[in-house]
Amino acid sequence: MNSAFMTSAPGKVIVYGEHAVVYGKAAMAAAISLRSYLHVTTLSKSQRTITLNFPDVKLNHTWNIDELPWPTFNQPSKKKTYYDLVTTLDHELTAAMKPHLADISLHVPAEERKIHQNAAAAFLYLFLSLGSQSSHGTIYALRSTIPIGAGLGSSASISVCISSALLLQARALAGPHPDQPAGEGQMQIERINRWAFVSEMCIHGNPSGVDNTVTSYGKAVLFKRLDYSKPPKVVPLRNFPELPLLLVNTRQSRSTATEVAKVATLKKNLPDLTELLLNTIDKVTEAAHDLLNSPDYSPHDVATSETLGSLMNINHGLLVSLGVSHPRLDRIRELVDSCGVGYTKLTGAGGGGSAITLLKPKVQPTAMEDLEAKLDAENFERFELTLGTDGVGVLWPAVLKDQEIDLEGFLAAESVESIKELVGDHASEYGPGWKFWKTIENDTDKDGMA
Repeated sequence: MNSAFMTSAPGKVIVYGEHAVVYGKAAMAAAISLRSYLHVTTLSKSQRTITLNFPDVKLNHTWNIDELPWPTFNQPSKKKTYYDLVTTLDHELTAAMKPHLADISLHVPAEERKIHQNAAAAFLYLFLSLGSQSSHGTIYALRSTIPIGAGLGSSASISVCISSALLLQARALAGPHPDQPAGEGQMQIERINRWAFVSEMCIHGNPSGVDNTVTSYGKAVLFKRLDYSKPPKVVPLRNFPELPLLLVNTRQSRSTATEVAKVATLKKNLPDLTELLLNTIDKVTEAAHDLLNSPDYSPHDVATSETLGSLMNINHGLLVSLGVSHPRLDRIRELVDSCGVGYTKLTGAGGGGSAITLLKPKVQPTAMEDLEAKLDAENFERFELTLGTDGVGVLWPAVLKDQEIDLEGFLAAESVESIKELVGDHASEYGPGWKFWKTIENDTDKDGMA
């Protein structure tokens, strides 16, 4: 366990079903080729500290392991095992952590400090639940290529990285390896996913669970949560194609909680009409799922691309009707439509954040150049991405091409491109380097339960 290792998880976009998923409807979400990376360095036995170093958000904090509230977390009625399903936070445990969060980032503005404390609380709850007082001292350093607050699952990506790293340290995960027994990959991913959901609860309070699920599984998933006391229904879409995607960040900050509250208020004031909109969004998601699973589907076929695009347009219009769009989001749609390169909708909670565009097959380079110039002129941030990429992965030891990824170099990387260059290519399938847990279809999967 002394070798440094890394875990990684993608960001995500919700392709269909935002907000409806909060009310028990289906949502389709897919992983994107922007990722977070957690570098884990085990210290010598004499160093009794754990450190979080997240330079992208300027968080750096150290705890003494022996001073943490182990007696509270180790009570027989409180102690959780690595395979448990945790659907609520224990308030006695969160209260016990508060004194150990109080001195985090005292020198920064209140808004930034809240981000730091949420991240630290999410980590500490998992560390105290999965670790023990005899845990080795460790430095956890995180870098991310995912914009924060843009509806791209940045917190879920980090949560999956932390969950997988702590489970690996607790020896509660095996693999991934090419000859793993049928269903083992599914079980391992779900173990990671369950604890990532606990981390997300620490950050967001009452998350749907869709973000951490697609970030864990990768590719794409159809997700539905009817009862928070039970696991969600998850159908991994293993044949989901890697599709070209233009993602545009409005640079307009937004609050997921605020946008969810808007829909809740609308549902309270206009229950029948709001339910009709939510049910129609559900039908859009169902139609997209049926199309993607059709034996005749081809990502390069113009007709099917147009159908997926039309469903995205309809989904966006329904979200506008729910009141969760934003002028900057609608402006992106106008610019994309004027250049004729694809189909655009908001993704995530709305109210700002990001929009996604499914690019049409064989888009003319001049049309893309025209759109990029217009987006740049109006201060939008754009990314050309791949949709439907790998989920959680591990690099153990942290060595690529016979070169160690050392902590100092990892922390010193100055840009997204330098981070990508340092951590290497995620495309390797069980070759030297990064490895990814995979799901193997079985009858349980077909029933939609993960």
